[in-house]
Formats: sequence, structure tokens, C-alpha cells
Amino acid sequence: MFEGIYTALITPFKNGKVDEAALRALVDQQIAAGITGLVPCGSTGESATLSHDEHNAVIDIVISAADGRVPVIAGTGSNNTREAIDLTKHAKAAGAAGALLLSPYYNKPTQAGLVDHFEAIADETGLPLVLYNIPGRTASNVLPETIARLAEHECIVGVKEACGDLDQISDLIAACPDDFSVLSGDDSLLLPLMSIGGRGSIAVTSNVAPRQMLELFGAAQANDFARAREIHFQLLPVMRALFLETNPIPVKAALALMGLVDDEIRLPLTQITQPNRDRLQTVLKEVGIL
Repeated sequence: MFEGIYTALITPFKNGKVDEAALRALVDQQIAAGITGLVPCGSTGESATLSHDEHNAVIDIVISAADGRVPVIAGTGSNNTREAIDLTKHAKAAGAAGALLLSPYYNKPTQAGLVDHFEAIADETGLPLVLYNIPGRTASNVLPETIARLAEHECIVGVKEACGDLDQISDLIAACPDDFSVLSGDDSLLLPLMSIGGRGSIAVTSNVAPRQMLELFGAAQANDFARAREIHFQLLPVMRALFLETNPIPVKAALALMGLVDDEIRLPLTQITQPNRDRLQTVLKEVGIL
């Protein structure tokens, strides 16, 4: 169901509050670049430090700004199943095309608990769900056989896979139905993932280079891997620079350098250090983004 490049949007802040004007401008900029879709309130959107009201408001703003031009997959994950259901119901009512559900963090559920958690959300909301496996943030790894079991549910249609293990992702793609969308959660693995049957990415890099990410996806989709490799290596320094510090610290700094947002981030995250800001700025200049 979901295929292409979906931007994991940052949440711009100004004076401690969500900067609605900047957020709407980011949506317009992304759509003008041809982006496939938008994903607010994920890790890149600092969902962990948004209040529930802010979380719902950001989703409302992005859906309103997109105005049906591209699908919005709302980040609605939580380590509290009831809370995830409520957030997903709000996203559905607001007009989201789907929801992104990370595996519960801190609780460290068993694989059986993960199945019950995601199925409960799917059963109660009826919204197309994309699972989000990111063990480095959640301390739980949703295994291929678990995702294959969940893929049997009609409302669980894909996964953003950020385990970083191509062997595991290969097992995942082999175990799931052909219409189940495996999307890269690691920008630098978009190309290798597509070579084994991936469907695209929910990406950080497309915040600053949407057209290039789309061109990389298009070349790989057309089996023009020579061109895809060329773009991959052009973008690789940017992909690495955007993870010099914890995401979304560098991408917010990059967008601030581009004049698109204020360089404001919420504790416990802090602004990028000056040496890494200088390094990021140099990379962005070298690839022509600045």
C-alpha cells in the first residue's frame, strides 16, 4: 500500500511552542519537491517530548496543510497500548492515510506481547498501520517471524525497518506477503534494501534533499542501479552528517542553516555542538544544498 519516499518530518519550535507557520511551510516545500508522503510525530518529529495536545495538533496541522495532495502517515506509537489506540483514533478522525507504530519502548515486551499490542491497535482503529522496528531506541527487536504473523492482519500493511541488519531484513521480506511494504528506516540502507525487494523509505534525509532521495528511489525502482549507486554515493556524506549526533539534532540544524526553521530543540536533546555544526555545514555546501 505504501511505496516511495515518505519524509519523517521534524517538528519546528519557536519560543517553546510548535511553530505552525514553519510546519505548514515545510509541508508545502516537501510537496513542491514531489515527495510521496509525510510522516509527522515520529522520532524525527520529537514525539517523545510533545504533549498529547501538541502531538494531536501537529498531526492536524500536517494533514490540513497537505490538503489531500499527499498521504500522511501519522506517528501514533506509544509504550502504552491504550494511549497508542487513542492517538491512532485521533489520527484516523483527522484524515490520516495510515499510522506509524513503533514497538513499545522501555517495557521490553516479548514477541507474543508485541503481537497482542499491534493487533489490539489494528482491531480497535481499522486504520492501515505501518510497524516501526528500531531496536536501538526501543530495546526490543520485532523479529521477522513476528512481523510475518502480524502481516496476516488486514490492517497491518507495512514496516519501517531500522534494525540495521540486512540479513534480518532479507528474512523479513522473504517471510511476508508480496503486498506488504518493507520501508527503510536507515537512509543509507535504502539502496541495498530496494535491491532485495524493499518499497522505499521513511527518511530523515528527505527533509533537506527530497528530490535527490526521490531520484534515488526512482532509479532503483527502474532497475537502473548504476544511476542509483551514483546518487547513493552523492548523498552518503549528507546521510552520515545528519546522524553526527542523535536524530533530529543534526537535521534540525541543517534546516535552520537553510533558513527554513528556528534552531530550537527540546530537552533532553540539545543543540548541535559547534564542531559538528561546522562539519554539517561543510557537507551541505559540498553537495549543493546550501
